[in-house]
Amino acid sequence: MDQLWEILVVLTVVLLGAVGLAVAFLRGRGGKTKELPPQEPPPAAKDAPQRKANTYKPSSGVTIDTSKGSTATAPPADTDERDEPPVRPVTPAEPVENKGGTAVQEPKVEPAPKAPEPAPAPEPTIEQPESARGRMTRLRSRLAASNNSMGKGLLGILAAGTLDESVWEEVEDTLLGADLGVEATTELVDNLKRRVKVEGSASPEQLEMWLHDELLKLVDPTMDRRIAASRQGDRPAVVMVVGVNGTGKTTTVGKLARVLVAEDKEVLLGAADTFRAAAADQLETWGARVGVATVRSDKEGADPAAVAFDAVKDGHDEEVDVVIIDTAGRLHNKVGLMDELSKVKRVIEKQSPIDECLLVLDATTGQNGMRQAEVFAKAVDITGVVLTKLDGTAKGGIVVLVQRELGVPVKLVGLGEGPDDLAPFDPKAFVDAVLD
Repeated sequence: MDQLWEILVVLTVVLLGAVGLAVAFLRGRGGKTKELPPQEPPPAAKDAPQRKANTYKPSSGVTIDTSKGSTATAPPADTDERDEPPVRPVTPAEPVENKGGTAVQEPKVEPAPKAPEPAPAPEPTIEQPESARGRMTRLRSRLAASNNSMGKGLLGILAAGTLDESVWEEVEDTLLGADLGVEATTELVDNLKRRVKVEGSASPEQLEMWLHDELLKLVDPTMDRRIAASRQGDRPAVVMVVGVNGTGKTTTVGKLARVLVAEDKEVLLGAADTFRAAAADQLETWGARVGVATVRSDKEGADPAAVAFDAVKDGHDEEVDVVIIDTAGRLHNKVGLMDELSKVKRVIEKQSPIDECLLVLDATTGQNGMRQAEVFAKAVDITGVVLTKLDGTAKGGIVVLVQRELGVPVKLVGLGEGPDDLAPFDPKAFVDAVLD
């Protein structure tokens, strides 16, 4: 009986073990994850290039292309703009022994070719102006052509016949029409009458000679027409140029610089016209053509007195011969503008006397030019007059009128639009041209 129970216990244990193994087997089989077969990547992802690190380093010669509006060259059709730049070819170096004794070929990268050095900018061409000596004679034909109504008219009237009162009145009208002025006209006619009375009847040639002599006296060849353009002791000469709008001041300053360079003078320009657009640029261009520096302000509407002061100071430091100051054009009937011109003069004189103050007048304005001259003479001390466009007017008598009214000489005349058409005024050549 006891053996029977032992057999039953053993069978029970065996059965329970078998059941436990079966349960464990079923649990493990049911929780196992099914592995999926490996999948091939899509062709697009397979062929796509991998992103590389950004290694761009601009070189020192990089410049920005400013050719906006020009036709750009399109890339070839089969080129992907996103492609990396081509890699420079490598060449094998000499074999190198490593620690294991095996020869290893180390690649050697060829250095990048040096970028070509930019070509040096061409130096500006410096012109050598021609000497101003003899210009008045060379340009005499221009002056003669423009003054025929004065000279030829007078000679025609005087040679027409009997010199009665009607003839003398006609002579007076012609001289007044040429802006000679009442005082000078009366003086010239009275002197001609006196000569005719003393000499009796005269030939046309004799009358022409007398007229030449009397006109030359009125122009006054004894006046000092020299330009202060040499160093005064240990400082440069200072020339200030003034005038109304449109008379050609800046152009006159540029032409005067050419005249002085032709005379081997060291010149410095001061762009004190800070109100007119591009006035400083215009003056700087004139100076650059003959190798003359220009002192200017980079700020529009800067204080003209400050620019003039700096120009004179720089001229002193650079030991030049002459500093020429270009001032802004201003209406003579604007009190505020004339006061400002006086201020420019006072500021300059704080460090240097002004040796020359030239008034630029348009010869074609006639009597209006005289009104301008009188106002400017009160604001600044005029030492000389520059008559522009003298070849474009029949009113050559303005030379005499200006000198008589202001008591200063005409020193320079403009006889054309060329860069070398500014000439020292020659009284005899002027009268010869008028009566030619």
